[in-house]
Amino acid sequence: MNSKELMALIVKALDDKKAKDIEVLSMEGISDIGDYFIIATGNSTTQLKALADAAEEMAARNEITPHHSEGYQTAIWILQDYGDVVLHIFNTETRGFYSLEHLWADATRVDISEILTQEEGGNKNG
Repeated sequence: MNSKELMALIVKALDDKKAKDIEVLSMEGISDIGDYFIIATGNSTTQLKALADAAEEMAARNEITPHHSEGYQTAIWILQDYGDVVLHIFNTETRGFYSLEHLWADATRVDISEILTQEEGGNKNG
């Protein structure tokens, strides 16, 4: 599975669990950290953990595990590093404080609208 496919799977898992303000930044040519940063917001510690669990379960179904994970216990900023895809799940206050989208302003924002309109096994529109 390539990094774009993994990114799409994780975005779909986050959307299914009602993550807010999902943003994907293409880091190619910007940083060696990975190909994509996925940034999402949850409303509560419970939702942040549910979002992290959903992403990890979706990846595991495809025999992929994060190389590194942190922040699950405190659940204000959960990071899952899948190598070429790095997931950041924040609560609202922490996301605003760190503002990764502004920190990495040179990165290209990826249009995820097609991913968000897909249902399991097909497209909502057809």
